[in-house]
Amino acid sequence: MTQQNNKSRINSEQYARLKAEATAPYRGLRQFIYITCGASGFIGVVIFLSKVLAGRDVESALPNLALQIGVVALMVFLWRWEQRRQQRPK
Repeated sequence: MTQQNNKSRINSEQYARLKAEATAPYRGLRQFIYITCGASGFIGVVIFLSKVLAGRDVESALPNLALQIGVVALMVFLWRWEQRRQQRPK
C-alpha cells in the first residue's frame, strides 16, 4: 500500500478558495476596479456639485456632474450585480 504525502494534499479551505476562483476568475480585481472607479466618480461629484452650487461655469459643470453621477451609479450597479451572482446557488 502506498501512502500519499500529507504535504501534497489540499485542505478543504484551500480547495474552496480555488473552486471559487475557478468559477469567478478575477473577481477580486473586478471589485477593486468598481471601488476605485466609484471613489473617483464620487470625488468628481463633490467637485462638480460644489461648482454648480457656487455658480461657477454652470454650463460645463452640469454635464460633467451628470456624467460623474452616472459613473457612481454604474459602479454601484455592477458591485451589487457581482454580489448577487456570488450569493446565487450553483
